[in-house]
Order: sequence, then C-alpha cells, then structure tokens
Amino acid sequence: MPIRHRLLAVVVAVLWGANFIAIHASLEIFPPFLCSALRFTLMAIPTILFVPRPQVPTRWLVGYGIGFGILQFAFLYLAMDAGMPTGLASLVLQSSAPFTVVLGAVLLGERLSGRAASGVAVAALGMAVVGSQRLDAEAGLLPFVLTLMAGLGWAFGNLASRLAAAPKPLHLTMWMTVIPPVPMLVLSLLVEGPERISTALADSVTSAAIPAWLGLAYTTVLATVVGSGIWTWLMARHPSGTVAPFSMLVPVTGLALAWLLLDEVPAPLELVGGALVVGGVLWASRPRRTEALPEPVPESAVPVGR
Repeated sequence: MPIRHRLLAVVVAVLWGANFIAIHASLEIFPPFLCSALRFTLMAIPTILFVPRPQVPTRWLVGYGIGFGILQFAFLYLAMDAGMPTGLASLVLQSSAPFTVVLGAVLLGERLSGRAASGVAVAALGMAVVGSQRLDAEAGLLPFVLTLMAGLGWAFGNLASRLAAAPKPLHLTMWMTVIPPVPMLVLSLLVEGPERISTALADSVTSAAIPAWLGLAYTTVLATVVGSGIWTWLMARHPSGTVAPFSMLVPVTGLALAWLLLDEVPAPLELVGGALVVGGVLWASRPRRTEALPEPVPESAVPVGR
C-alpha cells in the first residue's frame, strides 16, 4: 500500500473522528431524531436526483437503511443528547465490529475462527470496563447502553450491505440515505413533539445555530460523501485487511478532539477499556497468512461511514 494511500486512509479516519464533534454541535440546536432526519434528507435529495439506484434487491437496500441509517443514528444521537461524552461515543460505537462478527456467525452461518472469537472476547471485555465506569458517571449507564445499541444497529446494516453484494457500493451507501428521513421525522413528531421541533427550527435561523448547520454540512459532505468515497476507493484497490485497521484511528481522533475542544477527559480505566476494544477489533480483523489477497476491482468493497 503506497504511502499516499496510507495518508488518505488516515485522512478518512480523522474526518470520521471529527464527525462526532460535528454531531455534538448539531445537537446543540436540533433534538436527536430531528437532527438525524435533517442529516439524511440533505443527502437523500441529491441522491435521488443524481445517483443511479443500485442494482440490488430492495429488501437489502431497505435493511441497510434501517440498520445503518435508522437504528445506528437514532440510538447514537439519542445517546449523545442524553449525556454520552462525544469522544467516548466514537469509541463505544466500534462495538459494531464484534457485533458484526457474532451476527455473521449466528445469522449467516459464517465460520468464526479462533482469532476472531478471541478478538471479540477481548473487545467485549474492553466494553465491560468502559461500561463499569459509566455506572459512576453523572449521566449514568443509559447513554452507554444506547451507544451499544447504535453499534448493534450498524452491525445489522453491515450484514444487509454484505447480502446486497452491490456492484457499486458507493451507490448503495448513497441510496441508503433515502430510507431514514421519513421514519426519523415520524419519530421526531411522536417523541420530541411539534413544540420542540418548532422551537428548534426557530432557533436554527439565528446566528447561534451557525455551528449546528456547519456540523450538519460536515457530517453530510465531508464525513459521508468524501470520507466514504475515499474509503471505498481504497478498499477497491487493496485487501480489506490492509485498509480496515485504519478505522481504529477513528476513536483515537474522536477522543483526542473531544479532549482538546470539549474538555472531555476520559477516566484512566476508560482508556484501558478503549485500548482493549481497539486491540480486540484489530486482532479479530487481522487476516490469516494463508488467505489469498484479492485482485483489485473497481468499487468492490463494503462501504463504511459515520
């Protein structure tokens, strides 16, 4: 993998890590479900107009949109709105990786190797360590559990994406954004209520809402379109085992930026738990020596995004 491609992978990890700061800014004005609805609406409109529909079964497109779009971000935004620290959210969301491994074995009958099983166990131990620290936190355990549910939703989205086997994965990623807006808006109306929505929309036209709109723009353009586009391009040209470990830089970036910009200082045991999570995921995703490297083909990777 050339150095410039490695640098691009690092750039994507930084973009995705900083995305949690952008989400934090958006949630300062918009309630979580409305915020998510706006995010996906901003992406869905140009997608419908300019991006060809992916040639995949509708059930897997909808499943991807429900898992990756609705469940992941409904729970993630709700968790952050309920008090989940921004940096810690970027770490706990990595639970999607061990969830994907386990669900693939249970639901799809995929073989779970000893390496993968041990990596999942180490990552689960790390999550338990982080969760134990949330018991004494001011916000309590609920935001942590909600973030775990977001990771589980992402894992279901991963399985749907894999089963879709899209010839052009970036098109699948973009069309996934068509699924969440209406359900998210209905959730917002039912849970957050018209009064809270109208207040947020009124506040959104004031100067105080500029960071929130910038956060939405960042999430839509840089984190999703640019980040996922570069990631898909890299995955099409290199073995997944070479590219995927760079995603472990996402929580490193998220924790560091939250520390610098939001004064979020993680507890020592949270850092220990985070190291276990990152190490476990890296170990589980490490390819076996006997695995043959795939030939590069255009857009032949499962897209990843935040």
